[in-house]
Order: sequence, then structure tokens, then C-alpha cells
Amino acid sequence: MPRQLSFNLPAKPALGRDDFFVAPSNAMAVAMLDSSFIWPSGKLVLSGPRGAGKTHLVHVWASQSGAKIIAATDLTEDRVPDLAQGPVAVEDVPMIARKPEAQAALFHLHNMVLANGHSLMLTGQAAPNLWALSLPDLQSRVQAATHVALEAPDDALLTVVLAKLFDDRQIMPKPDVIPYLVARMDRSFEAAAKIVAQMDEISLSEGRTLSRPLAVRLLAQNQYEMSLESEPKED
Repeated sequence: MPRQLSFNLPAKPALGRDDFFVAPSNAMAVAMLDSSFIWPSGKLVLSGPRGAGKTHLVHVWASQSGAKIIAATDLTEDRVPDLAQGPVAVEDVPMIARKPEAQAALFHLHNMVLANGHSLMLTGQAAPNLWALSLPDLQSRVQAATHVALEAPDDALLTVVLAKLFDDRQIMPKPDVIPYLVARMDRSFEAAAKIVAQMDEISLSEGRTLSRPLAVRLLAQNQYEMSLESEPKED
């Protein structure tokens, strides 16, 4: 079958509260973001694997609280005074573990936000004691924050995550595709995002429907590639 032209248009994720599915793996985090919940010391660390929903929950909290959102790698000293005028969410803090200037800016932001009586949320993939920030005062303050983790998804959550990822791309798989994937794919949000992106790309380039045979093909292909990566390399 001739290949068709495809355009790598970015998926537009739905980040509203009604778009987030509450399951046992994330219920605690959702509860702590409720507007009626007051974080001890005014700060919260939200951790979880890539694709677990951290950014989604950050946007939910920001929409409720009026918080500003900034990536840790974009944080500079000159932005601190303006950001500290209200609640703030700083995403992917471990990304600045080797960036002293960004850590110094976050340290000042931490102190100023809390001194002004506002709330501060910090996110990262690992638990905060593993962030390895080189500024000791910042690392100690991060570890003193209330911490809540998003866990790996169960079947129900993984089903909804896949459905949402397909919907974000405005594509609809056949009814048997998602159950097949849930039963056989790696149990992670990152794997879900990868397989949906792969199915979308092949569907566009080859003009194929999002069917179970396509899912079978991709899972087999991914498993084969992983087996090659795990084989010992010859000298």
C-alpha cells in the first residue's frame, strides 16, 4: 500500500479537572489539591513517573488557586519578585540539580512565596530525597515539604489514560484495541503515550485504521526492539 503524507501535528491535551480520572493510584494526590486542603508549611511536592499526570494536576491546581506555573529550568532571579506575589508551581525541579543559579533562584522563590503567605508546589519524577540538589539549604527545604506520589496505573486507570491520549489526538481506535493494549503493554504512562503516538503515526502514514492487528504489530515491534537493547554488546 502506498504511504501517505503525514503531518506531525502536536496533540492538544485536555487539562481540566473533569478530564482527570481519579483512581486508587492518584486519589491521595487529587485530595491534597482540593481547595479546602491546607498544605502544612504551605508547600507540596508532587512526584510520579513521566506521563503520570503531574502536569495535568498542576494545571488543575493553578486553575483553582490562580497559581503561576514555571519550569524549573526557566527560573531566574529576576523573575522571583513577580512570581512570589501569588501561589506558584515549579515543574521538574530535579532538572536543575546541576544548575547552581537556578537553584539559588528557586531557594529565594521558596522563601519569598511562603513569606508572602502563598502556596508553593514543586514537581519531579522521583521522591524529593532523591533530587540531589547541590544547594543544601534548598534540598533540606524540599524534603521538609509535604510529599504525595502518583503511583503506576491499575487496569482501570490505564484504560482511561489510553482513551484520553487517543482523544487528545482526536483519533478513535476500534473497541477491542484498548482492552488488548491494557492486557499486554508495559504498565506505565510513558509506554501508553509511546504506543498511542506510534499508532497515530502509522495510521496517518499508511492510511490504516486503529485496529487490533496494528496494536499487535506495534507491541511485537517494541518488544523486539527492547530485546535487542538488552542483548550484551560484543567487543
